[in-house]
Amino acid sequence: MYSRKKKLTCTRSKINKFFLLLSLLCLSVSCSTEEDNDLSDRIDKSVNLRGLGESARELLSDEEFKSMNVEMVYVEGNQPTETAIATFKAFLEGRTFKPDGINISLRAVPSSGKAPFSIEEIVEIEKETRTVYNAGDEIAVFIYFADGSHENDENNKFTLGSAFRNTSMVIYQKTITDFSSGIGSPSKSTVEAAVLNHEFGHLFGLVNIGTELQSDHADPENDGHCSSAGCLMRSSIEFGSGILELIDENGVPEIDSECIRDLQANGGR
Repeated sequence: MYSRKKKLTCTRSKINKFFLLLSLLCLSVSCSTEEDNDLSDRIDKSVNLRGLGESARELLSDEEFKSMNVEMVYVEGNQPTETAIATFKAFLEGRTFKPDGINISLRAVPSSGKAPFSIEEIVEIEKETRTVYNAGDEIAVFIYFADGSHENDENNKFTLGSAFRNTSMVIYQKTITDFSSGIGSPSKSTVEAAVLNHEFGHLFGLVNIGTELQSDHADPENDGHCSSAGCLMRSSIEFGSGILELIDENGVPEIDSECIRDLQANGGR
């Protein structure tokens, strides 16, 4: 009789210890989740949501940020080509000082269903989908590859990309795909790389939108663009109707010497 009670008591003790351990485990998980949420809320997103060109020197130099984290978010079915991404990364490495490297991540998201897009709608999409912000000595950039066109596109003039904040830009990927599929058009990867490089040039503060001019080469008819023939920062690349003037057998246009001097004066290569 005594033996049976002892066994019962031991069993109950083990059960009580089990539930105590389970309760502590649940409490630990709960605290961890709440802490993660608190950390997310403490991220200062405002530093990545400033005006175009305001982070030009931060992107170009290693004075404050030693590395760069580029978050590419594309709508399913609108992924940029590997060739374009490689060309784009080489462009960034050739113009910036980031001793700890440049990381580019790629992630698919569902369609917003909002095409054609206004910039205000792109801003809302960024708010919903962006996950990477400045952290420590790493600066972050958000690039959205949209499944539609700009709302103001016309038959003879269409927008291929837009830089709209200090670390934010949109690529109208569907427009690029449609344009590059035409007879005699340059390859998709070439157009993608040209537009990526051009729009990032605006994040670098070109032309005269955060990076001061070292010579008179601003296009008087197109703000933020270069007047030098053949330069990557000509407005023709952003507004696709004239892109064929710049993209030929030589591929993606280069930044001309005057724009390079501007970048070097603002901390870049």
